Amino acid sequence: MRRSLPDSESPSASRGSRVTRRSLLRLTAAGAVTIGAGAALAACGSSADPSGAPAGGGNPKRGGRLRVGLVGGSAKDTLNAHSPVNHPDQARIINLYEGLASFDENYQVRMALAESIEPNKEATEWTVRLRDGLEFHDGKTITADDVAFTFRRITDPKDPQAHAAALATLDRDAIKVMDERTVRLVFKEPYGELLDEIAELANGIVPEGYDPKKPVGSGPFKLQSFTPGEQSVFVRHPNYWREGEPYLDELVVIDMPEDTARVNALLGGQVDAIDQLPLGQIKVIQANPNLKVLESQTGGWLPFTMRVDRPPFDDVRVRQAFRLIVDREEMVRQVLAGHGTVGNDLYGRFDPNYARELPQRKQDIAQAKALLKQAGKENLTVELVTGPIATGVVEAAQVFAQQAKAAGVTVNVRKVPEGEFFGDNYLKWDFAQDFWITRNFLPQVANGTEPGAPYNETHWADKEFLELVREARRTLDPAKRAELVKAAQKIEYERGGYIIWGFPNQVDAHGTKIQGIISNKTGLPLNAYGFRKVWMA
Repeated sequence: MRRSLPDSESPSASRGSRVTRRSLLRLTAAGAVTIGAGAALAACGSSADPSGAPAGGGNPKRGGRLRVGLVGGSAKDTLNAHSPVNHPDQARIINLYEGLASFDENYQVRMALAESIEPNKEATEWTVRLRDGLEFHDGKTITADDVAFTFRRITDPKDPQAHAAALATLDRDAIKVMDERTVRLVFKEPYGELLDEIAELANGIVPEGYDPKKPVGSGPFKLQSFTPGEQSVFVRHPNYWREGEPYLDELVVIDMPEDTARVNALLGGQVDAIDQLPLGQIKVIQANPNLKVLESQTGGWLPFTMRVDRPPFDDVRVRQAFRLIVDREEMVRQVLAGHGTVGNDLYGRFDPNYARELPQRKQDIAQAKALLKQAGKENLTVELVTGPIATGVVEAAQVFAQQAKAAGVTVNVRKVPEGEFFGDNYLKWDFAQDFWITRNFLPQVANGTEPGAPYNETHWADKEFLELVREARRTLDPAKRAELVKAAQKIEYERGGYIIWGFPNQVDAHGTKIQGIISNKTGLPLNAYGFRKVWMA
């Protein structure tokens, strides 16, 4: 969940220019902010709604019930604000909770609950100032105490949440509430990328004493009912801070892991919108005058995951061979029907420091065979675990199995239900797949590519890589930081545990009466606004 974009959509255009350590400026609610190496810059915009006017054209109308079918879901579905796993989980927390900041459709950070987030010159202390008059769903005023509680909850060593590793240098005991609306976050070393981290969807602010079984948030919708593996029903938050939003009275999020059921539900009018439209059904939807296809170029990616600590993938030559087995162009053609771009075993597509200079890896069966022979793994047989976790995943597994035959590798594809895939053995599979949304390099490392990361599915723990990453995080000079990030990417490119063959476009579909849904680079087009901007024509 990559592609070379035109200048108007390039990573530098979408993220803005870098600023130096001495140009640390105050972040305000004025609009989009571009984060540099330990720096932040505010841009002009509307303080009433930092993400701009309602999308979709026309004048939004109040009322209505939106039913959305999303890929995934199981009995393990959660309402936990800080530990989502699948797509329905993500949709739930985006609608239930709100963070201090968030990413907009162009993958720029914008203030949300925070009026400002201001670092000191070393970026070791960040002062957060909340907007005035914010309310949780139960009517309680949101205060600095809630912000302090939230970050302590996320980083609780006894129960670390999804972003605990990314906030590992936060000094939990030094968090200081300055007044009712102001809190200071203190870090043990410089943390220049804090805004990128705070904007992640799993960092929503929750009230003191928060219970995920009885969730209270401050998002555009509040919970009415929740049936794991089936559906969630939400109603409008009447005191939501963005004026006039949300427009809908009710939102229903329905788990729909099977492609056929999801498409049939849209065609039959049982749902109003679906995510991850099967690519073979695009023409069917386009032929229906009452339906519309929504396609977005994102930074999301669908990797093959190789556990580097278990055979046969504990041998770097085997990992290199498997990366050379993949015909990436064919994979994009067959699996994505051309709706995506070839990848190069690197994530962080929109990161200004993305290592585009590394040679594009291509299929090389002869070299793959030679590497396997050197490793003593000729005629290798492996099991590849897959499941309906995202569009194209199962198909990619099948295509890879066919491509591997040319190198003398037998790949036995084992398809399991999503509940089993994300069950007790998740993160333990020797060879499997996954899906990821858009992130820059360092936040992605904190999520999945270092010891302590919540989703380190490859069990990657390269010491040289980790030293570079840690140094990059505390380096404020943008040029030096870029060097460190690129060096770390080169190491993972050469000996990491991911096969990142491509970057699929996000293809969704909805009825023509649904307004306010727009293309989005985050990898969450239907969910990026929490459906707060959606209205029924």
